[in-house]
Amino acid sequence: MIFLNGDTSDLHAGDTVAVVLARLDLALDVKGIAVAVDGTVVPRGQWEAFALSENARVEVLTAMQGG
Repeated sequence: MIFLNGDTSDLHAGDTVAVVLARLDLALDVKGIAVAVDGTVVPRGQWEAFALSENARVEVLTAMQGG
């Protein structure tokens, strides 16, 4: 089981961060996105190769404009 933004998901161990973003309809080249797995930020250059482990907790954050 993989947790995505605090909820259970249909993602699986071995899926990559790129798969997570595709599931969220986010392109890899979109600016203003940060991804953390188990509390550690995953650099953008590793998104396509970084595989999730069982029970991983993934947080996808997007920048918002406004005040």
